[in-house]
Parts: sequence; C-alpha cells; structure tokens
Amino acid sequence: MAKKDELGRRGEDVAAEWCEAQGMRVVDRNWRCREGEIDLVALDGDEVVVVEVKTRSGTGWGSPVEAVTPVKLARLRRLAGAWHEAHPGTGRGLRIDVVGITVERCRGHERIEHVRAAGS
Repeated sequence: MAKKDELGRRGEDVAAEWCEAQGMRVVDRNWRCREGEIDLVALDGDEVVVVEVKTRSGTGWGSPVEAVTPVKLARLRRLAGAWHEAHPGTGRGLRIDVVGITVERCRGHERIEHVRAAGS
C-alpha cells in the first residue's frame, strides 16, 4: 500500500473514531456508486451524515478542510442523495460534514477539525 493510501486509511479510521466519540454511529464506509465514493456515512440521531474525510501530513498546502471545494460539495450532495435512495427508510434528515485530519509527524498524533453541515 502506498504511503498516501496508508495516510488516507489512517485518517478515515481516526475520523470514524471521532464521529463515534461525538455520539454518531458509523453505518457505512467507502460506499461507492457511479457518481463516486463516500468516505463515511453515520447516523447522528435520526439524521444521516455523509462525512468527507481529508487527511494531510502537514499544513503546507493549507488545512485539509480547505481542500473541499464547492464543486466537491456539490458532488457530495449528489452522492448523499444516491446513498439515501439506496438505503430507503434510513434517517429523516441529511447533512454533509467534513472532517480534516492533520497527522503531526514529530508528535505522532492527529489534529482533528470537524465542520458540521459543510454542504448547506
């Protein structure tokens, strides 16, 4: 596995743990359809939360959440609709969150930035 893939997997694991620590329940990971892929899908009470995870090994290119552009958010909205259509009866509302993970090499831990309702 390439270092970038390892970093991304680590970020998704950290984000899933973070979401669960915030009271959400992760119900799907790396869900794919022809539109693309959703990193995480969680339930926050009755609300379905599509979580885009961005992981970086530093902030030289800006914070990870800054990498989620309006074009990416529009794609995530389409993906969220496709997931919801494929899972009828799941949840009552729909939200898109972004979780940015910055892995600090020297300390070996992660900094987490969570933007709720980024897609509204």
